This record gives sequence, structure tokens and C-alpha cells, in this order.
Amino acid sequence: MELQQMRYVVAVAETSNFTRAAEQCLVVQSALSHQIARLERELGAKLFERTSRRVRLTPAGEAFLPAARQALDAAERARAEVAAAAGEIRGSLTIGAIPTVTAVDLPAALKQFHLRHRKVRISLRSGASEDLIERVRQGTMDVAFLGLPLDVRPKGVRGRELARGELVAVVAPGHPLADMEHVDLHRLADEPFVDFPAGSAGRVQSDEAFAAAGVRREVAFEISAPDFMARLIRQGLGIGMLPAAFVSNLPDLPTVRVRDAPARIEHLIWSRFQPSPAAAAFLSELGISASSPDG
Repeated sequence: MELQQMRYVVAVAETSNFTRAAEQCLVVQSALSHQIARLERELGAKLFERTSRRVRLTPAGEAFLPAARQALDAAERARAEVAAAAGEIRGSLTIGAIPTVTAVDLPAALKQFHLRHRKVRISLRSGASEDLIERVRQGTMDVAFLGLPLDVRPKGVRGRELARGELVAVVAPGHPLADMEHVDLHRLADEPFVDFPAGSAGRVQSDEAFAAAGVRREVAFEISAPDFMARLIRQGLGIGMLPAAFVSNLPDLPTVRVRDAPARIEHLIWSRFQPSPAAAAFLSELGISASSPDG
């Protein structure tokens, strides 16, 4: 069983198409198909069901795919470790970030890292904090930037607290609250809200604050992306609660400080295990030692 065969299997599984997989792997389709057929004979099982319309994994293929990915990752990690021993950082770096991260100027940090380590392939993924924690815990993501309520700490990973901050109310231009300097949660509870999905870390911090104040509110729209949230707020469909440090990205929307405001902590997390050379170099770029007890 060869790594190239595993690479072909992963490519077909990800594209669901032999032609696109061959293009991705920079080989002719006949060569890719031949190698996969050879691997299937060696394994004694079909990995793909092929029809005129689509290609999909068989149960055997579903079982084989995670191990193939792990083998490819291990091979790449081995090459990266050898290169690092010779003073060169290479390989891949997968970074996750919530859309409202503000504690670090992530584009600027990525620019500096890329200038220093041009042979590192960087993937940047956006997502909810709870999903990013799980991906780092499972090893499919190297580092992630989170935003969590004050009483929540990421588990099963190593990390560093980056910043703390309060949320502010964000309203449409011309809204009755737009000219107010402060407002309390009881007053805000009279308004319909645009907020993150129920159960997400971005939502929990606001839900807990309103519950502590003894008031209930109506969330009329649940949105994952803050830029789309802002578009709904501009149309007067509701008000929002966003981190004070983030709303500078929305200069056309009035913001109001909130008494007893919800708050959050931004965290940077990485695996409990030895990080890859690229991940260690990125943490170092941020002034963090991956080997220190608390990050």
C-alpha cells in the first residue's frame, strides 16, 4: 500500500469525481483509476461505488478514509519535522477563528508569518467556538481563536487567554435607542433581537446576562455571520449584541453601552500534544511558547 494510492483515494472521496481528483493530483485519470483499482485488489474490497452520475464511498471506503488521512498527515508531519531539524519550517497550518476575533490582528499576523515561512501552506477556517475547540481537540486544526463566556474554559486543549471585553447593543440608524449613552437589559428586552444560534458560545453569554437580570427577550433571527447580522440590523429587523472591540468594523451602525452587559473572553488554543513545526512557529510569532505549562 503506497501513500500515493491513499492520496488518490482521499482526492476522489473529497471531490466525488475521478476526473476532478486526477486534476487535483496532477495525474491523468487513467493512472489514478488504475492505482485505486490496484489498491482495491490488494485490500480485497471495493472502496467506491461508481455510477454514471456520481461516485461515493462504500462502507469499506468509509472505514478506510480516516486511516488514509492519518497516514498522509503523519507522512507530511515527518517531512516537516525533518525540515525543521534543518532549520526550515514547512508543511501545513490550519487556523480557526470566530468571525468577531479582535484580540489579535489576524490578517497582519498571517502576513508576517507568511513572509517568514513561505513554504507553509495556510488554511484559515471560520466557525463557532465550540466547533473550533472540537477540531483542535481531534487534531484536524492546529490553533484556533475563540470567544467564550467568562465562566467557560476550553477543555481538552492547551491555551492562552488573550483579552476580555463587554458586549454593546447595536441598533439601526434612527432607532429610538441610537442617541442614548447607556441602556439596561430590562429596556433592551422590549426589542426584537438578531443573535447567534441558540446554544452557541456567542449566544450563551447574552442569554445568561438576560436570565441573571430576570428578563426574557425575543430573538427574531438567528444568524451565524456577524456581517449578515449587521445587514438585518440596518434594515430595522432587530437589534444585536456584539463585542465592543468588534463594532468599529460597523461604523454606520450606532452602538449603546449596556449596564450589566454580557462579557466574553477571547482565547487562543492549540493541541495538548506536541504541535507541528508550523504551529509552533505561528505561536512563536504571537509571542507564545507552545511548550510552556500555561501557554
